[in-house]
Amino acid sequence: MLTPSSNTALEPITSAMVADLDHVSVHFSRFRVTQISLGENALGQFDLEKILDAARLLADAEVDVIAWNGTSAGWLGFETDEALCRQITETTGIPATTSVLALNEILARTGVTELGLVTPYLEDVQQRIVANYARRGIRCTAERHLGLSKNFEFSEVSAQTLESLVNEVAQARPQAITTFCTNLHAAPLARALEAKTGIPVYDTISTVLWKSLRLAGVDTRALSGWGQLFQQGE
Repeated sequence: MLTPSSNTALEPITSAMVADLDHVSVHFSRFRVTQISLGENALGQFDLEKILDAARLLADAEVDVIAWNGTSAGWLGFETDEALCRQITETTGIPATTSVLALNEILARTGVTELGLVTPYLEDVQQRIVANYARRGIRCTAERHLGLSKNFEFSEVSAQTLESLVNEVAQARPQAITTFCTNLHAAPLARALEAKTGIPVYDTISTVLWKSLRLAGVDTRALSGWGQLFQQGE
């Protein structure tokens, strides 16, 4: 899995999620992403060649799937992840997916047109994400963001804060809620939040793992403690 260099939440959460799955291992390759904003330097962190270099290192481990654990397509445009997956597969010969493309797939599969959005991001980044989903025919009926830009700080957001944000968004009764950042400790909260709100909660660490396992031919229903997402069949 490809991950930003300062993502400290992603690796332990993903490893915990697959711990009880026989014959499944997760491997990580990093590239430098420390700041999230619409500034030139921050956007330049997602240069395609940097990501491909990290993907080539993963290919040396002869993995079955390469996944980009990041949400940059939310503000850069979904087509950037589509192009990235094509380039990864052309370069390595290995199927590829991303957190955002996997999220978009589950939203399409479940017919979601009204989405709740929770992120740690700045206002302008948040509004870019909202606009990109609107162009896809998905309205963000409620959103909350924390106004943060330093990637490391995302991992320090408390479970209490995340629960509060999701509960606030849930009051608008969207069809689904996404915790949209792969450096939040939100995936372990999904099951309890779904039970409390009655609304599916799709975390972007979870979405990319869900799609990666499906591409590898693994039955995701064994991950019963991580939310409704993993109970989705064919």
